[in-house]
Amino acid sequence: MEMHDYVSVVGVQRLVMSTKFGALAVAGVLAAASARAHHSFAAEFDYDKQVMLKGTLTALAWTNPHIRFYFDVQDAHGAVAKWQCEGGAPNTHARSGWYQDTLKPGDTIQVEGWRAKAGSTTCNAQSVKLPGGRTWSRMGRIAEGAGQ
Repeated sequence: MEMHDYVSVVGVQRLVMSTKFGALAVAGVLAAASARAHHSFAAEFDYDKQVMLKGTLTALAWTNPHIRFYFDVQDAHGAVAKWQCEGGAPNTHARSGWYQDTLKPGDTIQVEGWRAKAGSTTCNAQSVKLPGGRTWSRMGRIAEGAGQ
């Protein structure tokens, strides 16, 4: 093996190693960003602030790490509050039979969950009663209602 062949081999090895290191560094940064974006329950919600809500669905965001659904809730005086609630991961819902098209704007839903610590009209859903009486639970399954 001549000297210039050796230099070429060493250069290629260094290039491969630096490329692997760069890819590993990028993967680490992305993983850290993802972990930071996914909050703990206790950081945002309060177990002592349970809510039971009934309202009309206005929108559904089927995104990771949690789906979000938006609905209008009317109080006893007729005032409407806009709520948003967080569910589980889209794939968890899909495995239990709740798909992106299961709910549609205009559907009436009942939500049981925990309110945000800040007191906003945001909650973490423990269960959602779907149209027709079926209920999705945080346990990741849909139970058939009496009307099914």
